[in-house]
Amino acid sequence: MDLDHDACYRAMCLRDARFDGRFFIAVKTTGVYCRPVCRARTPRSENVIFYPTAAAAHEAGFRPCLRCRPETAPDLGAWRGTSNTVSRALALIEAGALDDARIDALASRLGVGERQLRRLFREHLGASPVAVAQTRRVLLAKQLIHETRLPMTEIAFAAGFGSIRRFNETFRSLFGRPPGSLRRAGGEEISAGPQGEVNLLLRYQPPYDWPLMLAFLERRAIPGLERVTADTYARTIQLEGVQGVLSVHPGDGNALRAAIRFPKLSALPAIIARLRRVFDLAADPLAIAAHLAQDSWLAPLVAARPGLRVPGAWDGFELAVRAVLGQQITVAGAARLAGRLVAAYGEPLPAPDGTLTHSFPRPEVVAAADLASLGMPRSRAATLSAVAAALVADPELLSATRSLEEAVQKLRAIRGVGEWTAQYIALRQLREPDAFPAADLGLLRALAAADGTRPAQSEVLARAEKWRPWRAYAAQHLWAAA
Repeated sequence: MDLDHDACYRAMCLRDARFDGRFFIAVKTTGVYCRPVCRARTPRSENVIFYPTAAAAHEAGFRPCLRCRPETAPDLGAWRGTSNTVSRALALIEAGALDDARIDALASRLGVGERQLRRLFREHLGASPVAVAQTRRVLLAKQLIHETRLPMTEIAFAAGFGSIRRFNETFRSLFGRPPGSLRRAGGEEISAGPQGEVNLLLRYQPPYDWPLMLAFLERRAIPGLERVTADTYARTIQLEGVQGVLSVHPGDGNALRAAIRFPKLSALPAIIARLRRVFDLAADPLAIAAHLAQDSWLAPLVAARPGLRVPGAWDGFELAVRAVLGQQITVAGAARLAGRLVAAYGEPLPAPDGTLTHSFPRPEVVAAADLASLGMPRSRAATLSAVAAALVADPELLSATRSLEEAVQKLRAIRGVGEWTAQYIALRQLREPDAFPAADLGLLRALAAADGTRPAQSEVLARAEKWRPWRAYAAQHLWAAA
């Protein structure tokens, strides 16, 4: 990815917050890399190199600045360039694809060659896939050192390091001192305890329309699984058979604060990755809004919701069930049905947190259940059973491994899953920014003529061509307007 040196240097001199996360500055004389907003003394132009990502600076041998803390920059890596393959690879890396596997295995999951994947990463991120994974691990550990009182041993495993020795060696190599010395404030270390309690900030590029995000989640909250109170969203979670609870609310600055209670600390990177996808924290709202505002019809909607995000999903199967239950019934009705499903087949929490009592049912449980007894049409129950069986047979079905077209085609092969359902799953679970459920009644109402006449689906698709590659955000603006 090419960066204009003079333009970047001007932005750095101005300490323009709009460029935070868009590039990083490596100072050759100090060996440190910084954010554009760093308050340190401005180095001379000939002494700096600009990199598109923290991973690129890290791989070049520079260490993160202790003053501006690059780990607190908005993570916009997934939005650089135009490669959908890179975006899908980043999602898999965030979920731990390179923790126990090699690059060739990651490339195989994406359907590309290892050499091609390396080339795409160099082109769009300026770093290799391994460097991206390693940098994420280091920066998460550094964030935990600064923002929590966790012991260093727990931080090492929470950040994804395989051993304390490797953790210490990495930080000594980068900073020339042990990781514990980076914790500025004194005080007693506090263990996460048997419940694994961690609080940390999740940064984003402003603006962010939190009220709209919260309202969207509240309308769809599943009883027993989710809870929305005041300005906080809370839910139960389950990973690899382990249950927990988390809550999210606005934090200081441009960040959300997450309170995570999960007994397995090594799952923290995967939990953070899912939260970032649920709340669409990697989006570049200014770039998306500038593109959509070129359409005179969409422009006023974009102006009314400058920080709009596309809500994601915590779990692929959960979202697929929501989509199927939402076929031809109201949002409230779908949430009630989902609540019955959770109460009947979800796994109870050992220690309920108020109204949070169950985790979402597993696909193998739903596949074997008699769902018609929950009060839904037999055709809907049959579709849910088919989706569950398909996911049991292909655990990668709802992972970000395929192109939008391939993913939709694969989903439509499941009995009872049509174009609308497949596009909706692609939009919220696969995080495809160009997914677009053109037959959605809410979209048709929003696009209706002054006399109330709804456009044909072909007309909707034709109008949406100019919204590519951000049709999912256009759809979210239309839903918000409706």
